[in-house]
Amino acid sequence: MNSLIKLSAPLGRVMLAAIFIIAGLGKIGNYTGTQGYMESMGVPGGLLPLVIITEIFGGLAIALGWHTRIAAFLLAGFTLLAALIFHTHFADQMQQIMFLKNMAIIGGFLTLIHHGAGVCSLDYRRENAQKANDTNATAESA
Repeated sequence: MNSLIKLSAPLGRVMLAAIFIIAGLGKIGNYTGTQGYMESMGVPGGLLPLVIITEIFGGLAIALGWHTRIAAFLLAGFTLLAALIFHTHFADQMQQIMFLKNMAIIGGFLTLIHHGAGVCSLDYRRENAQKANDTNATAESA
């Protein structure tokens, strides 16, 4: 059970991140189509590079557990905006499901904001290195 608990944080992060990384890469592959869709929804197509960067680099940050709380906060806001802009036509059941999917993703990000990335992460390694440095500095000054 303990190993399952240890693996739950990195697996959860990778699962959350995958949708953003895959979506960002897909937007590169269908750049013109994505830009046209954004414009049809009233979003300037010129924002597409920022969207791609946010999805790919934000997803990688979550997957690796690098500045996880900041990345989760930013992606939660991004996901909320996407839900409100693109998925509020609730008469269409698919749009309602997409909206609720975004809300579930935001819930995952809120959990990461609260609990952090867990032990299998770059954040954990950085925090432990900082603690070791602080301990060494305290010992040297004594």
